[in-house]
Amino acid sequence: MERREAPKAKGGDGRTLADSAAAKKITDSVESVVVGKRDVVVKLLMALMAEGHVLLEGPPGVGKTTMAKTFSATIGGSFKRIQLTPDLLPSDILGSNIYNQKTGAFEVRQGPIFADVVMLDELNRATPRTQAAMLEAMQEGQVTIEGTTIPLPKPFIAVATQLPSGAAGTYPLTEVQIDRFAMRISMGYPSPEEESEILSSIDALDSAAVKAAVKLDQISKLSERTRSVTVSDRVREYVVALVNALRSNPSVRTGPSPRATIWLYKLGRARAVLEGRDFVLPDDVKFVVPDVMTHRAILTPDAESEGVTSEKVVADALDSVPVPKE
Repeated sequence: MERREAPKAKGGDGRTLADSAAAKKITDSVESVVVGKRDVVVKLLMALMAEGHVLLEGPPGVGKTTMAKTFSATIGGSFKRIQLTPDLLPSDILGSNIYNQKTGAFEVRQGPIFADVVMLDELNRATPRTQAAMLEAMQEGQVTIEGTTIPLPKPFIAVATQLPSGAAGTYPLTEVQIDRFAMRISMGYPSPEEESEILSSIDALDSAAVKAAVKLDQISKLSERTRSVTVSDRVREYVVALVNALRSNPSVRTGPSPRATIWLYKLGRARAVLEGRDFVLPDDVKFVVPDVMTHRAILTPDAESEGVTSEKVVADALDSVPVPKE
């Protein structure tokens, strides 16, 4: 009788499953301090794995800074928080040349942007000049200080918050600047049960010492693993179709750029790794669509006056595009 080998499981190879286990350690560790925000942690990790940046939005006091700081400690990275104000200069963020009297030469003093996780708090309070200083760092992973180009640490992720649109003393981000963020993640109020849990363990949470759940070089390995994930032609065509469906919506004045297409592709691969797979499913793409597309769907004035929202037009695009069958 001919002996046949058992078919391999469809979950991915051993490395992918090991990467998924490392990711679970990270999410579990952060959730031990930030109650009930596992979905936010997962999306932050996906952005880091895909080498993107995040707009983290939500009302004051819901733990956005705590989330970013805890996330940084959990991955074993360095953390810097920058409070943006109208009088802040680009050199206050990037760094500057300082004259050393002992050596008689100028030396580069690196600014707070040189960290693995950088919290840009209330980004739209900074002037357009200071906001623009972040573009090179976010797009190219480097900064130029008085003619000297210096690479930023790896991994590197910028997590920015902003005040509500139209608030006093704010400078709205341009569409170009908003497009630099791979994802816009909403961090809302906790549920009544979660808020009760926070109160019951508040003393322990306030004094919690977060230890690294993984080594920092494992994050680089997760990024490398993400780049090796397989994306079929059908899934790739699905990504392009979703973006074009949003662009052709009559309620949309400015549709998502090709950068949105790229982030759907990259973040879909990151989610596949977190799910323990080495291939992307349409569900991976659907999972990241709202966070990638909503802040890139700029509506027409007529649509806004009629109460149409960017969330609705993104949902319409998801509903109108047929999901490919694998």
